[in-house]
Amino acid sequence: MKLNYVIVAGGCFWGLEDLLRNLDGVTSTKVGYSGGDFDDPTYADIKTGKTGHAEAVRVEYDPDEISLEEILHYFFKIHDPTTKNRQGNDVGTSYRSAAIIENVIDEVNEIGRFENEVVTTVALEKEFYDAEAYHQNYLQRNPNGYSCHFERD
Repeated sequence: MKLNYVIVAGGCFWGLEDLLRNLDGVTSTKVGYSGGDFDDPTYADIKTGKTGHAEAVRVEYDPDEISLEEILHYFFKIHDPTTKNRQGNDVGTSYRSAAIIENVIDEVNEIGRFENEVVTTVALEKEFYDAEAYHQNYLQRNPNGYSCHFERD
């Protein structure tokens, strides 16, 4: 079985990971930091907004069961990609929306799910740094924990 992966960022990684892990064909998820120029950042580093990293989720999947496009369409369904550097109560560059496929953004805009245009950053992959252990599978261990992510029509 050949597995692929994609890294997405769309606000607090807890909620993204919790929803993405349940997709059929997703084999694993890991939360971390990506998109910055600071080596081996910690949460304490990135929350300053000075490292350039976003909270991100590395989604590993089986392309025979789910396509990258399906994952990305779901990603755009579970966060608001029209708010720059913000998701729910989380504000700052570390909570920006980022994905790696432009044609899915065009399709999401055409669907008209959102009143405003998608402002998601399309970026080439940079180094992905695992977040601290207490962030991994956070909402599985803390079912009533904070999340600003939900499925939209």
